[in-house]
Amino acid sequence: MNPPSQRYLSLDVLRGLTVTLMIIVNTPGNEAGTYAPLLHALWHGFTPTDLVFPTFLFVVGNALSFALPKYAALGHAAVCARIGRRSALIFLLGFLLYWFPFIKPDAAGAWTLAPLAATRIPGVLQRIALCFGLAALILHFWRERGALLFCAVALLGHWFALAQFGDYTLAGNAGLKLDLYLLGERHLYRGEGIAFDPEGVLGTLPATVNVIAGYYAGRLIQSRGQGVDSMLKLACAGLACVAIGLCWNGVLPINKKLWTGSYALYTVGLDLLILPLLMYLIERRKPGRWTYFFEVFGKNTLFIYLLSEIAVVLLFTLKIGGQSAYSWLFTSVFQGLAGASVSSLLFAVAFMLACWLVGYALDRAGLYIKV
Repeated sequence: MNPPSQRYLSLDVLRGLTVTLMIIVNTPGNEAGTYAPLLHALWHGFTPTDLVFPTFLFVVGNALSFALPKYAALGHAAVCARIGRRSALIFLLGFLLYWFPFIKPDAAGAWTLAPLAATRIPGVLQRIALCFGLAALILHFWRERGALLFCAVALLGHWFALAQFGDYTLAGNAGLKLDLYLLGERHLYRGEGIAFDPEGVLGTLPATVNVIAGYYAGRLIQSRGQGVDSMLKLACAGLACVAIGLCWNGVLPINKKLWTGSYALYTVGLDLLILPLLMYLIERRKPGRWTYFFEVFGKNTLFIYLLSEIAVVLLFTLKIGGQSAYSWLFTSVFQGLAGASVSSLLFAVAFMLACWLVGYALDRAGLYIKV
């Protein structure tokens, strides 16, 4: 398969940098020893890790800015079908990822089909699918002005729902109540101590704003080029979003797991500052060879992310010496090489590099897998 026809190196690097960080933060060798910046905020607040997922959505919007204009010649039905197929495929892959490996041992040790009744429905890929589909349909039918109106309604409406139908706590927020009503407790994430899903239904609305922001950034670059004027416009918009997000934080806390409006604007602002910095370093100066590392991830983004998640599931499923292959690999190879935090980071970086080698092989073979 051929790579996409028109590319901007800065966008590819941003996409690849996001995947790099996402794999590293998702695969610590020992979570108890992980450096604090590589952990999500426990509830309210923000860490560098909390920027990774919204940046992933931002780069989805970048890609959409190239794809959506190509749909202009198609009829509305064809556009809806194309957007619907891609959204459904990404959502299905995310759901199957949580069901995988499909066959699991029961209490007696017999292998049985994993029950769908207890499989998580929301998730990272599922949110990407829903936000992509919603953003694409809004931009296609309502155009860019309508998308701006949607962003305002989504951010303020989400705030209204949180304030009127619950509170800002883990157990009492409106997003949890909606997920319990629509999906049921058994289909939600349980890593917070209770059944609560950080990728739940209600948070999809403000998360779509991150995709639309990425779309606008991509369209600006395509229409005005990557000169100083574009970089200044992006940076000014970024500063404005960061300032609004921080001010809003006074009444609506920045919270990734709720995906509050203050969090959405704050992360959009940071991405709008990072992108012109990359444009300056890459497009305005000689980039050197370092960019290729991130290009590899940027050309097969969703495939490599999915591959990394499948590999983690397999490592946790396989047993070696009474423990998971994941734990065995960390304790046998990495633990003791340095302090607990450094050993954990070395494991995560090694796992990320293993995924990169797969991406490198695909790039060398000219294979670019679209999901």
